[in-house]
Amino acid sequence: MELKGKVVIAQSGGPTAVINQSLVGAVLESRKFPQITKVYGALNGVEGIVNENFMDLTQETTNNLEQVGITPSSALLSTRVKPDEKYCKEIFKVLNAHDVRYFFYIGGNDSSDTVRIVNENADKAGYELRAIHIPKTIDNDLVLNDHTPGYGSAARYVAETFMGLNLDNRALPGVHIGVVMGRHSGFLTAASSLAQKYPDDGPHLIYLPERVFKVDEFLNDVKKTYDKLGRCLIAVSEGIKDQDGNLIATSLTDSVEKDSHGNVLLSGSSALGDMLSNLIKTKLNISRVRADTLGYPQRSSIASISDVDQREAREVGEKAAQFAIWNKIDGSITIQRTGFYSVDYQLVDLKKIAAKTKIMPPEFINNSGNGITDEFKFYLRPLVGSGLGVVHRLRAPLVKKILNR
Repeated sequence: MELKGKVVIAQSGGPTAVINQSLVGAVLESRKFPQITKVYGALNGVEGIVNENFMDLTQETTNNLEQVGITPSSALLSTRVKPDEKYCKEIFKVLNAHDVRYFFYIGGNDSSDTVRIVNENADKAGYELRAIHIPKTIDNDLVLNDHTPGYGSAARYVAETFMGLNLDNRALPGVHIGVVMGRHSGFLTAASSLAQKYPDDGPHLIYLPERVFKVDEFLNDVKKTYDKLGRCLIAVSEGIKDQDGNLIATSLTDSVEKDSHGNVLLSGSSALGDMLSNLIKTKLNISRVRADTLGYPQRSSIASISDVDQREAREVGEKAAQFAIWNKIDGSITIQRTGFYSVDYQLVDLKKIAAKTKIMPPEFINNSGNGITDEFKFYLRPLVGSGLGVVHRLRAPLVKKILNR
């Protein structure tokens, strides 16, 4: 028997360059089915559901939806609320009152846990609800996924940014540090390695949360590189930690800023880059040291959208509707790599995704813990899409000196 009722779609967490493709995919696919009476979009994620702030996307034109699909950031706005059991019960009450039978939540692993709790409340109440988690995160840290929508475009941004930083660093040598997003996983920082074309290209050193960050070893790495090349470009993850698991961003200072959940603010601060710069200046006596924190532009740059990322983000939204409406099952959509390069989509139990974090596998990181292997580059290259920036150098011969000065 077909399950008749409304669809509610919401977006959560940090925006991405392609998250709206997932929204549009779910909306357009849902509108094809006669048993779907309305398709609602909840403004500001679960907050919008609890406050009954819905947009009737059944009345949105297909043309405008397609234009929204190619626009970065969260069209339905977002939230950082992490619902507990009580909050999820309130969500379920609203869904029940509006005769919502399909709930699609686009977000990371916290969002998958929200979907799980809401679904369990519906089961306890004997209310038939199909709840699907649609994956999204630039951190690429959802388990059971080869990669996640949003990552490819953010990785492209990081790679192209470091191409520019490398050219700048080569023209005017010194030490330059680029701080990249990634609290627990180093996938995004590792993407900087795609900037390496010529043997002496940077980033020359790459530091990830998956390896213990030792200040003395860091300074030694920088000195060796600088002595050899006369310059050094460094990519460092905001989430690097010491041997005790403490964030370097906090261990080098007494003053830290935290968000509403008690997490140390990393992306909104230049503190880590400044600290590392000062270390190099004072300990290595190198005067020209600069640091940039890439920050929020990594998430929603309209200039670095991967075509592959866009297509896959659209399809996970479409698959959510198909699994829920055709197959009448709940779960989390996952992306599986099936070749070079092709993917398939599978639905897995929400409990297998929720509140879990994927980190960089050891084979993607070099033995010294300060660089990336070719195996990672092989993994990443198709995800950043076609037309990735390419740099070139002059190859003309030098003119013979006459005065020999």
